Amino acid sequence: MAAHAKTPRVVAELAAEFAGTLILILFGAGVVAQVVAADLGNHDSISWSWGLGVTFGVYTAARISGAHLNPAVTLAFAVFKGFAWRKVVPYVLAQTLGAFVAALLVRWNYDEVLTKVDPGLTFKTQFVFSTLPGNGSLPVPLWGAFRDQVIGTAILVFLIFAVVDELNTAPGVNMSPFVIGLIVVAIGMAWGANAGYAINPARDFGPRLASFLTGYATAWRDQYGQLYFWVPIVAPLIGGVVGAWLYQALVARFLPVAEPEIGRVPGENEGS
Repeated sequence: MAAHAKTPRVVAELAAEFAGTLILILFGAGVVAQVVAADLGNHDSISWSWGLGVTFGVYTAARISGAHLNPAVTLAFAVFKGFAWRKVVPYVLAQTLGAFVAALLVRWNYDEVLTKVDPGLTFKTQFVFSTLPGNGSLPVPLWGAFRDQVIGTAILVFLIFAVVDELNTAPGVNMSPFVIGLIVVAIGMAWGANAGYAINPARDFGPRLASFLTGYATAWRDQYGQLYFWVPIVAPLIGGVVGAWLYQALVARFLPVAEPEIGRVPGENEGS
């Protein structure tokens, strides 16, 4: 007790964000490696594993840091929910580092099968780690992918705000991570074609950097040769703020303020 009591609160929060994002990417990048390199699974298994990765990551970090696990979520909470601005950059760095380390583990573990199916380490397996417009094969231009990521992240953050809003019909606290995971599954199934539903700058940049450092020379570009790495960073940050604003404008401001029940003694029956 004495040892962790002296740990600064922000250090504990950053450790939780690192760990939660690491768990998220272990399941997310891991399932794509398995599908692409070993031909085990399909798009549905990818969507479900990403969603479960989010669920497990949120369960890992929620009690300590709030389990943002996503710079777009952190920024939206700073803009609309009073999250301390001084913590935004440290949270983003912890999230990105967690994603980077997880991607290195996936890259190391799947090295043999990745190099077997793609000896040149090309776009064929690049999207194990980071996203590409049209998933590397569909005719989606850079700005089409940008649009897609704004919309997809807006949906994500809008629904996260709905789930965590205690004045709305929020799930019980222990069920929130599961529901948030289902949101990611649904986005993957409905919004995955145009840009691979990164919807998270840390999720894309950390693994992209890891892939570049381990042999993927074209990691920063798309299949058309254009610099692409900035799209899954900038677009989700914009989309997250847009989604949060829409929730505040369309839903939150119309919710009734919680009031004590008439005739009920405060504290009555609580804890029973």
